[in-house]
Amino acid sequence: MRTVVALKGLEFKAFHGFYDEERKRGNTFIVDVEVELKSFDSSDDNIFDTVNYEDIYAIVEDEMANTCKLIETVAYNIIQRIKEIDHIVTASVKLAKMNPPIKGKCDRAVVEMIF
Repeated sequence: MRTVVALKGLEFKAFHGFYDEERKRGNTFIVDVEVELKSFDSSDDNIFDTVNYEDIYAIVEDEMANTCKLIETVAYNIIQRIKEIDHIVTASVKLAKMNPPIKGKCDRAVVEMIF
């Protein structure tokens, strides 16, 4: 049986961007994280048999506070730290920058990394 734990729609005001103005002004970013557990035995109802999603949130929050030029770098840093959590065999991180500064209309620019 596969067990997937996910946090969807984590929203942050952060200062990532290639251009100086983006890093000064900031933007809204939306993050989705999914992790698959090695196994889960629900018979003893023990949080140590799963992943505490507060830990995942803390990683995302911490990395969103570290300004980078590329959202790819931010997603990479998040997933590298998530890989270190016990019980996780695969994970995906989807990071969206809302209203990216391009000439045309664009709701969001999205990067997804999977291990």
